[in-house]
Amino acid sequence: MGIYYASSKEDISAEELQELFLSVGWESGKYPNELLQAIQGSHSIVTAWDGEKLVALINALSDGTLTVYFHYMLVHPSYQSKGIGKRLMNIMLERYKEYGSKVLISYPHAVEFYNKIGFKTEDGATPMFISELI
Repeated sequence: MGIYYASSKEDISAEELQELFLSVGWESGKYPNELLQAIQGSHSIVTAWDGEKLVALINALSDGTLTVYFHYMLVHPSYQSKGIGKRLMNIMLERYKEYGSKVLISYPHAVEFYNKIGFKTEDGATPMFISELI
């Protein structure tokens, strides 16, 4: 497997995003044009590619100084458990190492993965949402 990593927002198509997001069952995959707009509006991204196939992605939203929020982090099921997600997260953590707060919301099945990377729950903090699909 010849996985390579890139940071360009311009090299991703709506169709590639749709395929990746739907592969992990994320509802947002049904809105490929909006996903593309969201990714292009990110503070930064890192993608993983197998040849010309987008197999993983992480994006960051940030105030540019103090806080970074890792919003999307997903790896195509065929490529999971191969170290790709860990590599993506480590690239981002290095990129934002000077920031005081690094934040993400994890699905329960991924908590152990994020704990191994160094993320912890914070006492007194509760993730809250208003989710309205487009």
